[in-house]
Amino acid sequence: MATATKTQQAPILNTNEPDKEETKTIYSIEDFNLWYGNDQALYEVQMDIPENRVTAIIGPSGCGKSTFIKSLNRMVELVPSVKMSGKIQYKEKDIFDPKYKVEDLRTDVGMVFQNPNPFPKSIYENVVYGPKTHGIKKKSILNEIVEKSLRGAALWDEVKDRLNENAFGLSGGQQQRLCIARCLAIEPDVILMDEPTSALDPISTSKIEELVQTLKKDYSIAIVTHNMQQAARISDKTAFFLNGEVIEYNNTDNLFSNPDDRRTEDYITGRFG
Repeated sequence: MATATKTQQAPILNTNEPDKEETKTIYSIEDFNLWYGNDQALYEVQMDIPENRVTAIIGPSGCGKSTFIKSLNRMVELVPSVKMSGKIQYKEKDIFDPKYKVEDLRTDVGMVFQNPNPFPKSIYENVVYGPKTHGIKKKSILNEIVEKSLRGAALWDEVKDRLNENAFGLSGGQQQRLCIARCLAIEPDVILMDEPTSALDPISTSKIEELVQTLKKDYSIAIVTHNMQQAARISDKTAFFLNGEVIEYNNTDNLFSNPDDRRTEDYITGRFG
């Protein structure tokens, strides 16, 4: 098994005030390392991601944020040269256990990407794509899934009379919410979001942020963002990544108001990054 080579300084993990409500852990990551070929991208990552909370991943470009979040549902393995060591557990299940099929993991853990990526199909067909691949064919059930998913993504009222129109006719913000609806249609437990608002205007960004706050009642959310104000607004916990390491991970209010590591303070105050 490959081993990490970078000198480690242990990340600061949840040392201040506890959550207002005790929460369960949905992901547990221990000593996780990742390489692209010979280049190491993540070093000894250790953190627990809480259930029904929003966890923000912040840090400068190239620090491993997207690599980390794509590791949580094994999408990072689509890159042929990837090697990994360490442990990632989802609901106490080893995600690398051959008995836990990657297709099942990606059903449990959905993903929304940086740029809206609807299929070149109707709004309706975008939403039912996942359920159909899981064998659901009955029209009445698919109709229910479409309405429930679009309502969950705060899009139903805007598109309910346009379901047969091509999804490319929607605005950028609507397309991103459609992608969220497509994710909800497969009934995941976790939603991973990789900079979901970076390509959107401020009004659409605000709608997505409001939606995230609503969704965390029913889903656990991990979101990569370059926008520190966004992380402060919508997340319960924040992890600061730098050069592939978790420098500090804490309740968001504590991390932004009283960081324990000077590098975190330098980043959030704009001294670098």
